[in-house]
Amino acid sequence: MALSKNKKRFIAGAHCPKCNALDTIALTLENAVETLTCVSCAFTQTQTPKQATAATRQFEQLIGVFDATEESEKNE
Repeated sequence: MALSKNKKRFIAGAHCPKCNALDTIALTLENAVETLTCVSCAFTQTQTPKQATAATRQFEQLIGVFDATEESEKNE
């Protein structure tokens, strides 16, 4: 089943890269593409799962990755 658009989820403590406003960044997931949107200045940034994996730093210790698709499938 293809993912449809989910609700906006705000990222606590996040600063907008464009306007530097605090707590204005919302995350949405549509068709496995994450979109960050600033509700203050309308800045947007998208990221596919492949880009997210590539962005992990080489020596970073990763505890876990939250996959919203798994969570939404459990709730259906």
